[in-house]
Order: sequence, then C-alpha cells, then structure tokens
Amino acid sequence: MRQNGVDAAQLFGLILMSDGLPEQNSAPPRRVAVALSGGVDSAVVAVMLLKQGFDVFALTLHLCDGDDLESAARVAQFLKIDHRIIDARQPFRTLVMEPFAQSYRRGETPVPCALCNRFIKFGLLMEQAQELGAHALATGHYARSLEGVYGVELHKGIDPRKDQSYFLFGLSRDQLSFARFPLGSKTKEETRALAARYALPVAERAESQDICFVKEQDYVQVVRSLDPLQVEQSGEIVDLAGKVLGQHQGISHFTIGQRRGLNLGQRDGDRNEPLFVVALDPAAARVIVGPHQALAQKEVFLRDVNWLGDSLPPQADHPLVLQARLRSTQEPADAFFFAEMQEGRGHILLQEPVYGVAAGQAGVLYDGSRVLGGGWIDGAVLQGLPRQA
Repeated sequence: MRQNGVDAAQLFGLILMSDGLPEQNSAPPRRVAVALSGGVDSAVVAVMLLKQGFDVFALTLHLCDGDDLESAARVAQFLKIDHRIIDARQPFRTLVMEPFAQSYRRGETPVPCALCNRFIKFGLLMEQAQELGAHALATGHYARSLEGVYGVELHKGIDPRKDQSYFLFGLSRDQLSFARFPLGSKTKEETRALAARYALPVAERAESQDICFVKEQDYVQVVRSLDPLQVEQSGEIVDLAGKVLGQHQGISHFTIGQRRGLNLGQRDGDRNEPLFVVALDPAAARVIVGPHQALAQKEVFLRDVNWLGDSLPPQADHPLVLQARLRSTQEPADAFFFAEMQEGRGHILLQEPVYGVAAGQAGVLYDGSRVLGGGWIDGAVLQGLPRQA
C-alpha cells in the first residue's frame, strides 16, 4: 500500500516520529506485550505504545477455527514488532466453550467473554507474556485501570457505547495490576481516526459483533457440536398458572425475555397479549412464559462473587448502596448489595424492577464508574414465581 509514492510502512514511521499522542505521566514499564487480535482496536493499542517509547511485542491467541491470524501477522509485520501465535484451542474449549454449552443446557444465558478474559486472555496469555519478560499486557478493551489509594481500580471506559468493564469483573487484583487498557479514555471514532492516520492495514476492517466461536452459526448448533452425545429433552411450554400452551424441542432454544419463536399453538383465541420467556425449568424440561410485566425482578442472587473494592463489603445485615448491571446492554440500576463473602455469594435488592434478568449472566457492581466486583447470576425472584436457580 502506497500513498503519494511513499510506502505505507515508511509513512507510519515518519508519523510515529512527528505526531503527538499523549505521553504517560508516570514512568511506564519498559517491555509490554500487546494482545494482537488482527482487529482495529489492538492494532491502535500497539501504535500508541510504540509512540510512547515502550519495547512492544505482540501475542496472538489461536482460539478456534476462523481466527484471522493472518491479519494479526500483517499488523505486526507492518509495525515491525516481534509476533508470536499462542495455540490456546484446547484450554479455550475446556474453559470457555464447553462451559458455554453446559450453561445453555442448564437453562442459563452464559457470558463466555467474561470467562475468556479471566482464564485465557488474562490467564494463559498473561502467563506467556510474563515468561517472555513483559512488565504489562495491553489489550484493546474499552475500560480503564486507574491508580487508587489502595491500588489499581477497574473503571468504565469513557465511551458508554463501547464500555467493556462488564466483561472484566472476574479479573483478580494481580491480573488487573498487570493489565493495561490504552483505549479506555477514547471513543471508537477516535480509535478509527488513529488507525486511518497511521495507515494501519486493518484500518477499514469491520467490527465483529458475534461471539468468536459462534460466528454466523445458530447457538443451538454450537451447543450440539460441543456436546454431541447429549440428547436434549423436549417438553412443554406453559403459562404462569401451569397451563400448557405449546411444545418445544429443547430449552437451549430459549433465553429469558425471548418473544419470537415460541410454539404456542395450543393457546386459545387470536387476540392474546404477547408472551415472553420468563423462566426455564431444565429439571422438568419446561419453558415458562408470561406477560412482559412478569419479567420484572427486584431480587437477584449471585454466586462466585469476585470483589475488587478497597475492603470487603459489609456482611448480609449491612447492605452496600451501589449500582448493579445485570446484562451488558443494560444501564446499571440503583441497588443494595448484601454480601455473604465467606460463601462467595451475594444478594442484590434493586430499588426499581429490572426486566430480562437471566441466570448465567453476570451481575456487575459499580460505584459510579468504578467496578467494585461482581458474580454470576444464580437466580432471581420473579413476580408470581419462586426463585429460579
């Protein structure tokens, strides 16, 4: 690629020497690994770190079929930085993909990206970076790690449309201390502008919105391929009173809040109000549907709580006032948090009902922009229904 007779790589070198990117205020670690995915975000991270004078090298995870390893290699070659591909397919399958399938079979709605961040990107990849002499691992996440009075704090990215702090709640304090998120103070538009300015070979690459191992497949297909010997049990679709309205071919076809694709052929009349999936009962192979208001929830239970606050939260009889985000696409809602940290559990009491809360999702706790921690949603109390665990 050439611009006005100048090779793009030469152009990049000239701009790198002359253009101004904000310098870090404190003395940075000298050698930094960049988790280079082959996309725009991680490529811009590498540029920013090179501009700030770091000794940068790139690591790319090979997680599953369809990974664009060539794009990552092309970026590394363009930037003239060392590049290694880490074959993580087996641990990724064991620690992320198989739990994803198992979660769906339990009637949950999983968040595989949070598992991947904890065990693969800031687990396996971080270990590789440390073995290669890195003092930090930088990624393209839109989040911020800020130095607080008691150590590093995790905060939302400043771009609310791109904030990815929800998916990082499970990081340990050591992982968070080693991580760097250079894009947390930028918008996606600013990142794109930097990619174009530095003529990066992936500057025009479209952004993927899918889970990496799902791509264009149906979720049910993925679940079946990961667990082909498991035969799903068909069952009934019932309303809140237990009346049978239809039949289904397996609960992995359904998620909480779903409206379309319900087989309600046994429903009376033709002017019924819309019904939504409000609960899944894998033991009885039942899908429970109800009106939209039945999705309203005020109590949510968490398991495996990871706490990132300055001190342990107050125990169950002294709730903490904070905000809780119960899906990545929802805004945090005002809530009280009752901790049972010895058991790794917590109880969220929302000040106003939230709709569409699903077991298997993450319940992430915030104090303003700061992530205080979070856990996996283990159950909730729905109107007219007992706790679904």
